[in-house]
Amino acid sequence: MSESAPYPIGTPGQPWGAAEKAEWLSRQTRLRSYADDVASVVDRLRARFDVVEYGRLDYLPDRYALLAIRSRDWRDALPCVLVTGGVHGYETSGVHGALRFVERHAADYAGRVNLLVAPCISPWAYERIHRWNPQAVDPNRSFRADSPAPESAALMQLVEPLRGRVLVHIDLHETTDSDESEFRPALAARNGEAYEPDVIPDGFYLVGDSENPQPAFQQAVIAAVATITHIAEADANGQIIGSPVVAPGVINYPVRRLGLCAGVTDARYTTTTEVYPDSPRASPEQCNAAQAAAVCAAIDFALAG
Repeated sequence: MSESAPYPIGTPGQPWGAAEKAEWLSRQTRLRSYADDVASVVDRLRARFDVVEYGRLDYLPDRYALLAIRSRDWRDALPCVLVTGGVHGYETSGVHGALRFVERHAADYAGRVNLLVAPCISPWAYERIHRWNPQAVDPNRSFRADSPAPESAALMQLVEPLRGRVLVHIDLHETTDSDESEFRPALAARNGEAYEPDVIPDGFYLVGDSENPQPAFQQAVIAAVATITHIAEADANGQIIGSPVVAPGVINYPVRRLGLCAGVTDARYTTTTEVYPDSPRASPEQCNAAQAAAVCAAIDFALAG
């Protein structure tokens, strides 16, 4: 979407009110099924793992059970690993990469860590392949006290008892071409701001915590993923999505100040993955595999430390 073609909802320079948000919501349609794609997979895993319903979303007429998968051999003496996906529902490999990790790799860590995996934090947005919830709120800017997003509030309530015991938290995301064609223009329109185009990086990268960057940890994850898919390079300004590249494939954000999911615990090792599914060099299978490999590498590094 170019600067000469304003976003079709709202008046340029004016933040959305209730009418604009209602118009935006009226345009959203269900494109896939959380029950078929996610909940059914979780149900199959009940034979090997404990499953917790940690909340319900009542977006009438739709209702969604929020599901998390836990180690069956949970032991309080073990460190905890938190894996989150689908904070942004349209970022598909975040959801399916988390499930792939549980299906194929979680058993490797039995008796070594307590695993807690929330594979699809935003099921309404998953079904509509969108970034926001029905109130046009971004859950990944809402992990804070008095959260405006019930998706975020539910996850915070789930992890609060474990906050000081989590060793690793890895949050699985994607950066897509639709960020520039739809979601960032919509964000600017919603906020009454001018849209400033950016460049979508071609490849996988990580977002670390600028307050706790853990560079060796980030590089271990990058090295593992590089065997599966390509790593994003810095642009001509030495940046990825407007942030300085601090190491190959790594940028940092102040995750707690921004209300990001990666800041919901006191984990020593935290990172946010960003897969690029629109690259001609990456298939959906590679994207899901890259997410699962990132989780394994994160846990392996932490346990070796």
